[in-house]
Amino acid sequence: MQKKIRVRFAPSPTGPFHIGGARSALFNWLLAKHMNGDFIVRIEDTDTVRSTKESEENIKESLKWLGLNWDEGIDVGGPHAPYRQTERLEKYKKIVEQLIKEDKAYYAYDTAEELEASRQAQLKEGKTPVYQGYCKNLTAEEQKKYKEEGRKPVVRLRVPTHGVFEFDDMVRCHVEFQASGVGDFIIMKSDGIPVYNFAVVIDDIDMEITHVIRAEEHLSNTPRQIAIYQALGHEAPVFGHISLILGSDHKKMSKRHGATSITSYKDMGYLPDAIVNYLALLGWAPEGEEEIFTRNELIEKFTMNRVSSNDAVFDIEKLNWINSRYIKELSPDQLLEFLMPFIVKVGYETLPISPERKEWLKKVVCYVQERLSYGMQVEEELKIFYRTIGEIKNEEYKEIMKSESSKKILQAFIENLEKLDLFEDDFIKKCFTNAMKTTNIKGKLAFEPVRIALTGKTKGPGIYTMISLFGKDKTLNLLKKGLTI
Repeated sequence: MQKKIRVRFAPSPTGPFHIGGARSALFNWLLAKHMNGDFIVRIEDTDTVRSTKESEENIKESLKWLGLNWDEGIDVGGPHAPYRQTERLEKYKKIVEQLIKEDKAYYAYDTAEELEASRQAQLKEGKTPVYQGYCKNLTAEEQKKYKEEGRKPVVRLRVPTHGVFEFDDMVRCHVEFQASGVGDFIIMKSDGIPVYNFAVVIDDIDMEITHVIRAEEHLSNTPRQIAIYQALGHEAPVFGHISLILGSDHKKMSKRHGATSITSYKDMGYLPDAIVNYLALLGWAPEGEEEIFTRNELIEKFTMNRVSSNDAVFDIEKLNWINSRYIKELSPDQLLEFLMPFIVKVGYETLPISPERKEWLKKVVCYVQERLSYGMQVEEELKIFYRTIGEIKNEEYKEIMKSESSKKILQAFIENLEKLDLFEDDFIKKCFTNAMKTTNIKGKLAFEPVRIALTGKTKGPGIYTMISLFGKDKTLNLLKKGLTI
């Protein structure tokens, strides 16, 4: 009988939740959901110097915002608690003692200076530096001598010197590492804190993890982890090492490429469904040409055999396109709810707003809906509704406004609008059509001076809806001001 699929996401809380970490979490979550398995989240905080509670909270909140809820783990609980490594130190200590007792691990008293001298000597000979096993077979007297010198030992695992560590990777197929290139590595530091490779294996065994999906930078850790599984007499899980996410210059993604944390994208006004959709496409190739998928569709279609080993390139323009598609699908009420925090943030509105103001604002956001790629763009797109146009400085626009035809169309349009009682799109359009007919000015010559007077630009979305949202007083004031340029 096949085991139930159990995957985990185990971040270190040493900084904001990175877009690469989110992609790893997503692939694990999708595999678990596709296979009706379990998704576990635990915290690897043995880096006590850099780990912070703030970072842990940021990771958890980001996962929840993305909708990557976990079945077991930190905060949720489960049968394999605790799910934070610093709360599992006794467990690691007992297993280290067991390995020492079975002579599968040993205390090593080398100083940093001795290890560096050995490393330099191996490099000089053109060899890859590995531990040379100086403390591999210490006598009781030698151990006593080192203790009396005040040396604090680490614990190293005895690693075979011949053969290979091999495994079949879900992404990279068959992978082999020569055992001779691994060496006896440290599993517990002198302060009693386990190293990453040791703690992660113990956690994965305890939590019955069947599949491990992680970034390719962990590929080099795999032979050490397999060595630990073998020492403990336990079968290793199935590994899958997914590609790095690169910036547009094909270098590892960093702050120089723009925002790298999930919080940054949330704050800029990206929708979680759009982020999930985009991240799924970074390394995974669905069948066909479609690129917009609901969560359920992603779960149904996701398989690891369509995950590529090639590096994924983060393309902000594609993310913007996907996010704009999701924004377009929002109803007027959903759109206003989504955009309201950004409208308030840029200072256009203060809460609470009246029901009448809310209805007007709903029409305003629907007016710019087609032009939005992310929420913070409301600052620019809604500017015409909140800020008075300054002096027209563009010389080309000035010349347009000074022309005789511009003066004529503006004056005619003003006269028509002044007679209007119902200030709505259709009636405004009739006024403008009538102004063009009476002046015999059409097309660009008619539209450009009106738009410059109202917005300071020559292009933009539908002019009649915009005018109706401006209202009669504001529209007439701006058009009359345009006559004076």
